[in-house]
Amino acid sequence: MRRLRHRRPVPDAIPREERHIPTMRTSLLRSAIRALAALALAGPASAEVSQLNVPLGAGGFGFLPLHMMRKHGLVEKHTKAAGIELTVNWANIGGPAAMNDALLSGQAHFVSAGPPAFITLWDKTRLNIGVKGAAAISSMPMFLNTNADHIRKLEDFTAADKMAVTSVKVSIPSIVMQMYAKANGAQNVYQYDPFTVSMGHPDAVVALLSKGAGIAAHYASSPFHEIEVKKEGIRTIQNSDDVMGGSTTFTMVSTTAKFYETNRKAYRAFLGALKEAQQMIKDDPKGAIAVLVASMGGKSPLSEEELLAILERPNTKYTSVPENVLKYAHFMHQVGSISNDPASLADLFFEEEPVNGGN
Repeated sequence: MRRLRHRRPVPDAIPREERHIPTMRTSLLRSAIRALAALALAGPASAEVSQLNVPLGAGGFGFLPLHMMRKHGLVEKHTKAAGIELTVNWANIGGPAAMNDALLSGQAHFVSAGPPAFITLWDKTRLNIGVKGAAAISSMPMFLNTNADHIRKLEDFTAADKMAVTSVKVSIPSIVMQMYAKANGAQNVYQYDPFTVSMGHPDAVVALLSKGAGIAAHYASSPFHEIEVKKEGIRTIQNSDDVMGGSTTFTMVSTTAKFYETNRKAYRAFLGALKEAQQMIKDDPKGAIAVLVASMGGKSPLSEEELLAILERPNTKYTSVPENVLKYAHFMHQVGSISNDPASLADLFFEEEPVNGGN
């Protein structure tokens, strides 16, 4: 198994979040074809892997449990208890396109992303390598912040106003705004897409605060949201939980059917480690914040008290149980973003204890 390539550390104090590629669907199709070719040439699979390759994801609060797992050696702890010995290669890469390519090419065993990116991949691989969800990682809202006095709601955007999102059309904000448009009777659910531009969260924060690059709004996750609203004149006009109708999965982990079938002990040990990490965050918030800040290069533009406030708010949740993922999938099928409509959670996720009771 080739080791995942590590990115050079990003000097920003703010963790670099996912950077989507607009041609993600094309990339997924190419990757799926490559993966199928690799499967056709591969020999019999070994019973259990000796090394797990796991990208750490985009950073920030949504991926904190993965950093807890690495810091405290939780995967190794759980695999040893299961009677297998393995090492973990935690690769410092993120973004759905890079993550999905790593999974499809066999360079990663588990990848983490938001539900829309996962659902797109699930839809494209149902008849071949069968990517499915393993567990949720976190549930938390995203926030639409603006620096423009005339914008009080989405309907107020004009052709001159640009909104930064992580990826046009397929990111969480894009799907949420499509849902909002449909719920409000719009004939064209994509009517807000022309206002959006793809931009990573750190760059979007700078643009919104400086009123640069024509950015009038940013659909931000934590802690970027909190950094923005500290500045006078920045206000929030929408959050994703309000549109989704409640707590919704923000990040989740997935793998392939092949890995699930041939590495059942490693699979369950990884999920056991994930659940322990989620519980550790609840039991020791200050310790979790220390791990978060370390993952950000050892410093943060927010104080420890401000970071703790984010971690301890009711709508920041670390749970393996999926929330509202089926709602995303049903909507994406209704509007033609995916070809297949899952009948139940079992269509999207492997049926194991960590996802019991999900939706």
